[in-house]
Amino acid sequence: MRPSEDDLIATLFAPIAGPGGLGLRDDAALITPSPGHDLVVTKDMLVAGVHFFAGDPPDAIARKALRVNLSDLAAKGARPLGFCLGIGLPTDWTGGWLAAFATGLGDDAAAFRCALLGGDTVMMPGPLTLSITAFGEVPAGRMVPRTGARAGDLLYVSGTIGDAAIGLRLRLDARDDAGWIATLGDAAAEVLLERYLLPRPRLALAPALLACASAAMDVSDGLAGDLGKMLALAGLTAAVDVGDVPMSDAARAAIALAPTLIETALTGGDDYEILCAVPADASSSFEDMAREAGVAVRRLGITATGAGAPVFRDASGAALAFAATRFSHF
Repeated sequence: MRPSEDDLIATLFAPIAGPGGLGLRDDAALITPSPGHDLVVTKDMLVAGVHFFAGDPPDAIARKALRVNLSDLAAKGARPLGFCLGIGLPTDWTGGWLAAFATGLGDDAAAFRCALLGGDTVMMPGPLTLSITAFGEVPAGRMVPRTGARAGDLLYVSGTIGDAAIGLRLRLDARDDAGWIATLGDAAAEVLLERYLLPRPRLALAPALLACASAAMDVSDGLAGDLGKMLALAGLTAAVDVGDVPMSDAARAAIALAPTLIETALTGGDDYEILCAVPADASSSFEDMAREAGVAVRRLGITATGAGAPVFRDASGAALAFAATRFSHF
């Protein structure tokens, strides 16, 4: 027999709850930000077959659900405080699957110091659906907005771009026995698959963003589209040389074998890296702080006044044309 909802809460989720979760014995949680701080709240939903594969390891699914929310907090310069979890379980769920899910969730909650505060668990006729609301804090009035970029700011992105999107293509194209996959090699494939399965929230970059950035967001739906979204909010545009976009050796190897993957890398999403605008006079400080935090950042270009979408140029200087600049659900 499956355990009851009360049993699930008591045995799997209460042990990973933080003090604000009140032992998961109440109908609500209690959060008190540090004195002089604002509360930052974000929410992301993940659905099997859309954001992950139903057969992915349950602990990895749990980690991804939390990490995509932590990525949003990082982009705002926020320190995590806790999260609430909503789970819509399909009819074929098992106790073993949910136990492994809770283990992965608990491990990441501890690693990122973002404890479970509460939530809800329901049965549903559709695919597994997860909803996390994460809470963080920033010094009062200091949250880094998406809208604050100014003309002449320098654009930066953390980490590498395109790994996760190419990793997803690898999994999808494997069904069709695509030739580039057989040539890629196991080591490169493992890097790409891991980046799709497990995002890396750049929480260590938060202090540098608070100190230096005028605008920031995480890259979840594709660099080209997310850059356009951030700049449009400020009436700005930019030109980016594709050679300046940081990519891993694994991504570059895949693109060399299948050149059309460059569009996948720039528009496919699931990077969960930080895209930000930094005033020119703060750029050296930003780079120094990022280096001290152990987070690689790369300069992409300079913002300029204009209404057009950002232009991505190839090695010859020609503008790339994309079928779509970003992932969209609708």
